[in-house]
Amino acid sequence: MTAAFSNKVDIELTVNGEPVEARVPAGQHLVDFLRLDLGLTGAHASCEHGVCGACTLRVDGEAVRGCLMLAAQADGAEVWTVEGLTDQGTSADLQQAFVARNALQCGFCTPGMIVAAEDLLARGDVPTRAAIREHLSGNYCRCTGYEAIIDAVESVARARAGKDAA
Repeated sequence: MTAAFSNKVDIELTVNGEPVEARVPAGQHLVDFLRLDLGLTGAHASCEHGVCGACTLRVDGEAVRGCLMLAAQADGAEVWTVEGLTDQGTSADLQQAFVARNALQCGFCTPGMIVAAEDLLARGDVPTRAAIREHLSGNYCRCTGYEAIIDAVESVARARAGKDAA
């Protein structure tokens, strides 16, 4: 990353498995870079304070708030958005479970919720409902009341572990 007397910096990162090189404003948030520069609009810029979780992304295998991370901080990182998880088929079962259980209504929180849930499910165990609730507690949904979301995540965790069908 270089800043040679400019308010812009050069970054190199991998987004959804593809290498990306860009020159970005030093203060641009990662979610804005993904949305505005790369056209990846799944992560939503909503509260811009890291409170709602609508901008949740995976950066180097960890769920992060894209509105709290600068694009420059992602230099050298591997970033996955809901689009990337969808394209590679990682979250197809989780997305189907959300649909089957009415775990989405307006859909605004859904991409961040899917990414956060995938972060939990990537651990490979079958979390308790309390653990699911705790892990998703930073992702706000104003429509569903969360029970259907927890049902969907639990069913996928159990199915992935071979404990029953999603």
